[in-house]
Amino acid sequence: MKHYFFKRIFLVIPTMIGVTFITFILLKALPGDPVQGLAGERTSPETIKRLKKELGTEQPVLFQYSGYMKLLLRGELGRSYYTNRKITADIKEKLPNTIKLAVGAMIFSTLLGLLLGILMAVAPGSIWDRIGQLISVSGISIPVFFLGLLLIYLFSFVFQILPPSGMGEGSLLFLIMPAATLGLNSSAYLARITRSSLIGILSQPYIVTAKAKGVKKSSIMVKHALKNAFIPIVTLMGLDFGSYLNGSVLTETIFGWDGIGRYAVEGIFKRDYPVILGCVLVGAVLFILVNLSVDLLYGFFDPRIRRRVKAQA
Repeated sequence: MKHYFFKRIFLVIPTMIGVTFITFILLKALPGDPVQGLAGERTSPETIKRLKKELGTEQPVLFQYSGYMKLLLRGELGRSYYTNRKITADIKEKLPNTIKLAVGAMIFSTLLGLLLGILMAVAPGSIWDRIGQLISVSGISIPVFFLGLLLIYLFSFVFQILPPSGMGEGSLLFLIMPAATLGLNSSAYLARITRSSLIGILSQPYIVTAKAKGVKKSSIMVKHALKNAFIPIVTLMGLDFGSYLNGSVLTETIFGWDGIGRYAVEGIFKRDYPVILGCVLVGAVLFILVNLSVDLLYGFFDPRIRRRVKAQA
């Protein structure tokens, strides 16, 4: 397993180089000048030229990229064009908030998705199965921005039981609606994957034998069926958690959540390239680490993978 682990870690390096290069080139290819936006329309050409020299944007793109890579090798992400604050310091401040939101969304989607999927798989074709499929299709179809606004209207203005926005100095009441908004779509996919996996496993001969021996249904579901169905479920959960960390832009903007998603949106509106690059890079690292963890979990849930890795070592 060590050889497999280090091999996966080594593949992260070219991936990150590719992410930074593509993002950097695409940002520089966008129309418009961030320096002009920073200085204003009535700024003199001499001031624009001086600002470009200070920010290094007058150099060719490849020289700018090499300078950015040198910053990364020193563990820095540059400074914001507008605030002159270090991007690293801003992300350290906002990343825990995004992780908190992602964990809340993961808990919500996992509990709801697994529960709904198990209920549908236990009695396929029943009224519970049809209700569960209706809920899952609705969860997949509703856009995040509409769901967030709908929850704010219902629970903040109609029932008045949850705060509409903000973070509330760490209060869990402020986390409920953003986490539900971010996790509902994933819970719908998780429910469908759980249902299809369990239906296939519950028809296997060893499950039929366990039922014939009088093993309790709950024991069959937990000890045999659910564990064997966990590989596609874990895969989806890992992808979802990575998407929570990177795709929380709309949710954080709607609910005023001070995370890196909202920070990236502010950088995009201002054409603050160092902020955008820093958010993309951190998001890519987190996504890769989450998927690496999922790959390692495969060996825990499937002994065949452990044997294959040992044979290749």
